[in-house]
Amino acid sequence: MKNFKSFFLLIVLPFFILGCAEKKTKEKSEAMEKENIPHVVFVTGDEEYRSEESMPMLAKLVKRELNAKVTVCYALDSLGIIDPNNTDHIAGLEALETADLMVIFTRFRTLPKNERDYIVNYVASEKPIVGFRTATHAFKYETDSNLTYWNNEWPAKVFGQQWITHHGHFDDGKFPVTDITAVPAQETNPILRGFEPFEAYSWLYHVDGGDWKLQGDSKPLLMGRSTKSKHEIDGNLDKFPLDNPVAWTKSYTGNSGEKARVFFTTLGHPYDFKLPVVRKIALNGIYWALGKEKEIPENGANVTLEDTYDPNNSGFGRRYKPNVKPQPID
Repeated sequence: MKNFKSFFLLIVLPFFILGCAEKKTKEKSEAMEKENIPHVVFVTGDEEYRSEESMPMLAKLVKRELNAKVTVCYALDSLGIIDPNNTDHIAGLEALETADLMVIFTRFRTLPKNERDYIVNYVASEKPIVGFRTATHAFKYETDSNLTYWNNEWPAKVFGQQWITHHGHFDDGKFPVTDITAVPAQETNPILRGFEPFEAYSWLYHVDGGDWKLQGDSKPLLMGRSTKSKHEIDGNLDKFPLDNPVAWTKSYTGNSGEKARVFFTTLGHPYDFKLPVVRKIALNGIYWALGKEKEIPENGANVTLEDTYDPNNSGFGRRYKPNVKPQPID
């Protein structure tokens, strides 16, 4: 009997415990599916605006407020360290295969086909999308003419516009350079719940006016007015006016003819996200994209931070925090 007990403890018991653990994991997964918990995947990879800092912060809010599963994908080097300057690799994009929402903040990426396809196939599946600032120029392929479609035509169709120009940096991060107000006809839009006019650190992107027009069924929600403009200095306001949309909704029609919801904003300076109103716009937009606009509180989503958000300033080179590896979103 003693030998039998020893045999059970050494051989049988570990398998029994493992089986129980697997059962609990399966039950938890099934419970999540029954509760319809959304999976939100954040795709980062820009060498200027510190999306590797702002998007994980936003992901934590999404996890808390929407009870969502969140995944953040980063540009990594060969050692698994976050390197926004590594333009040809974003790790973890396979998560998009099970995503209910893609939030994308990339800039001039030269991803290989197998990685680009995760993004492209997600968009074609007609699931919702939220995009920030440089996603109007998410890709940049210069050496292969067969790939130039992804540089301008693709983002214009998906997000409503491509990269054109902006009104200038002017002492980046030292003071705000754009006044943000609501489009009067959209003041009751659920995405604008809790909105108050503010000054943004993001210099104004040109997306509409002159020779350019927002594409598709884009409906501007917020307008920006540049308070210091290189185009004004150069006398080019007829082509690039001081006032331009900075946030809008639109739809994108994919492979089966169904329309997907798209929320886009050209805001995205790392210091903008220090402002509760900017975090509120972003989170409200995510609610809306997921079809959960009725769940947005009257004063907008709760965007109170539980952790410190102290990003590096925008800028090129090695302006990002060095030697940082991806951390779980708690």
